[in-house]
Amino acid sequence: MRNVCVIGGSRYFGRHLVESFRAAGDRVTVVNRGTTVPPRGVGHLVADRDDEAALRAALGGRTFDVVVDQVCYRPEQAAVARRVFAGRTGRYVMTSTIEVYDPATSDLLAAAGPGGAGEGSVDPAAWPVRRLPDGDEAAAYAEGKRQAEAVFAREPAFPYVSVRSAHVLGGGSRDFTGRLAHHVRRIAAGEPVVIHDDPRPTSFVGHREIAELLYWAAGAAFTGPVNACSHGELSVTGLGALIAEQVGREPVYRTAGGGPASPFSLDRYYAMDNGRAARLGFAFSAVADWLPRAVTEALEA
Repeated sequence: MRNVCVIGGSRYFGRHLVESFRAAGDRVTVVNRGTTVPPRGVGHLVADRDDEAALRAALGGRTFDVVVDQVCYRPEQAAVARRVFAGRTGRYVMTSTIEVYDPATSDLLAAAGPGGAGEGSVDPAAWPVRRLPDGDEAAAYAEGKRQAEAVFAREPAFPYVSVRSAHVLGGGSRDFTGRLAHHVRRIAAGEPVVIHDDPRPTSFVGHREIAELLYWAAGAAFTGPVNACSHGELSVTGLGALIAEQVGREPVYRTAGGGPASPFSLDRYYAMDNGRAARLGFAFSAVADWLPRAVTEALEA
């Protein structure tokens, strides 16, 4: 039995992850701000992870075999966690994002070519920690994740992994983003989905599969970043075609004309290579394997 700490983990695929640890017989403690109560049988510590003194006080003398950090968005948060959990955990897993590869949010990245972005194109140990962009939420989110990874990777206080998740789909009522449900509703109703003139492919992962990969990463021995994406990159129209098969109605599209478009409509190739995680032993599914169930969940929700 392992002693596991999950920071965040109160909703969406984080909830699946907590339930997986509990089902395996692990002792699980969730740390959050107290707005959400974890499942029965899971320990609960209330603290603001940004408040170093409060986090230390909440943890007391507790130590863990592994910490999974679901809600680290900025280098300052990583620095607090690095100091607080040094000497307290044998392994640290941070949930990161495909957005770290987006050249539109960084002046230091070149666009990924066919075959998808590999982990080496963003090396956290070499990434500069500097002021986050002002006034651009997407750029601040992506750069914040890059820099949070960098803080953990430099002179690591514990064995560290970053799981760079593709766009997560599914979950029905658990999916607080509502992105898949939005597309399903519009296609089912015959309403247009707004896209770019030539939308390019990106990577996706199911909400259950990303939870499975985080659980696997928590118990493995490797360190460094891994990409988490199902096989089969899709453009927004490819995604629409798979949704259409489930709802029985052909999708309708309208071009953005320079305005806002679907978050899954991209004007550049934006996919990941999951080869490292696969070589390390994780068996990925294909998007077509889990998307029908995800669409059904969205319809039911």
